[in-house]
Amino acid sequence: MGRIVISENISLDGVIELGDEGADGWFAWMRDEDRAAWAQAEAEEAMGAEALLMGRRSYEYFVAQGWPSRSGAWADRLRDLPKHVVSSTLEDLAWENTAVIGGDPVHAISTLKEKVDGDIVVYASGRLVHALIEHDLADELRLLVFPFVLGAGERLFGGTVGKKPMRLVSTRMVGDGLPLLTYEAVRES
Repeated sequence: MGRIVISENISLDGVIELGDEGADGWFAWMRDEDRAAWAQAEAEEAMGAEALLMGRRSYEYFVAQGWPSRSGAWADRLRDLPKHVVSSTLEDLAWENTAVIGGDPVHAISTLKEKVDGDIVVYASGRLVHALIEHDLADELRLLVFPFVLGAGERLFGGTVGKKPMRLVSTRMVGDGLPLLTYEAVRES
């Protein structure tokens, strides 16, 4: 049985949106050592994944950033992984091993969890993440906290219909300035 693992870069005030400056703005504020440690942590996460799950906007961002043609172990792993994109409009599948999830995404993702044995990692994809949390499909949250307050932008946690209990299962530092907080969803029996 697969596990949905949400992996987010997040500001201290909960913003996940890159904004006008894009990733360059977030990473320009980091020390070089932290940026290298971030890249290593992200690559290790990809190596441990069995599939990727994304929303259309995040998929298009990865494609626009050149991931389908990048080189190196991390890019090779992302290229090889099965990628599942939730979209009702995506037509151009510019990245190999990509399939579109249309129709009822909650049912399709539940079925995907049954078919995949291991971690199904969700990068970015704010709208999708909200739906995954709302429908109790998320099994784990990995929050890599960037040490700044943005004040505005899309936040990770939108309104939900009810309480969504989580349990902190690990913390570690990525470089000197980026705490990685890992939470598991607590399922009421």
